[in-house]
Amino acid sequence: MEEGDSSVRRWEDLDIDILVKILQSFDLFELTSGLAHVCSAWRLACTDQLLWMTLDLSILKSNYIKIPLEPYVYVDCQSDKTLTSLLKICLNLSRGNIRTLIFHYNLYVSDDQLTYTAERCPRLKRLVMPAWNRIKKTGICRAIHMWEDLESLTMPSIANPPYVMEEIARSCKNFAELKIMGPCDMLFASTLVSFLPNLKVLSVRCTLLSKSALVTILDGLKKLEVLNISHCVITEDPPPAPKKILTKLDHSILEKASRLHKFLTCMSDSCIMCQRCRNDEGLMRWYKYEELWKVDEVRSLAI
Repeated sequence: MEEGDSSVRRWEDLDIDILVKILQSFDLFELTSGLAHVCSAWRLACTDQLLWMTLDLSILKSNYIKIPLEPYVYVDCQSDKTLTSLLKICLNLSRGNIRTLIFHYNLYVSDDQLTYTAERCPRLKRLVMPAWNRIKKTGICRAIHMWEDLESLTMPSIANPPYVMEEIARSCKNFAELKIMGPCDMLFASTLVSFLPNLKVLSVRCTLLSKSALVTILDGLKKLEVLNISHCVITEDPPPAPKKILTKLDHSILEKASRLHKFLTCMSDSCIMCQRCRNDEGLMRWYKYEELWKVDEVRSLAI
């Protein structure tokens, strides 16, 4: 074909829909590597909402060390800079279209990073953020207040849950799904009943769960449809009473759970996850199990 032939099409003339389809096969680092700077057509494609319905940062982990004082982790400065830079690029390209935001179990977000993200994801519906060590009470409440459309949250177990649940109840009117990655005690269970009575889906898998907390959840959350307690270490009495681990659920628990659409349990001696949870005494050391923290028997909560 001769030079200057008008039939030669340039990359920037490629149909936008086709280009977006191609970009959907790229990973996050490829998508944010500078493609948007090639030309105006490519930038338009890179900002298409189909590419940004979900921002999955589970491929990124903090470089950190544990320390004895709050926030109990120290994150390397370069690690923080990498996350901040990636957030700025992604949130700029997404143009407010992100509906699902996923952070890695070992990605320790700061207050400033969370606030910056919340301001640029006003339509967020699902948040997966298992590590809150560096986030203060005001930081998480400020973010939740901006997420009026939030429906689903995966969070760690925290010592003082009422302030979070109260903010969710006040700001997120369509909130329906919660996954707690950590022990669910009586305070947590009673807080859910008090502030989130309309909760429909709850997962507390692979953790320490007292029978009294389980009863509180089953009795108090009248609109609950799905409850996942798979692989939990279920104790007869809450601390400081001597810990007695249940080997099966009694009739009273099963009777209360019979109203649910799904009651997901596993307490088998032959189950590897049950064995792991017992070995870890209900405090799962997820760093030992690679990507298993992403698993959930409730499909809508799995990653």
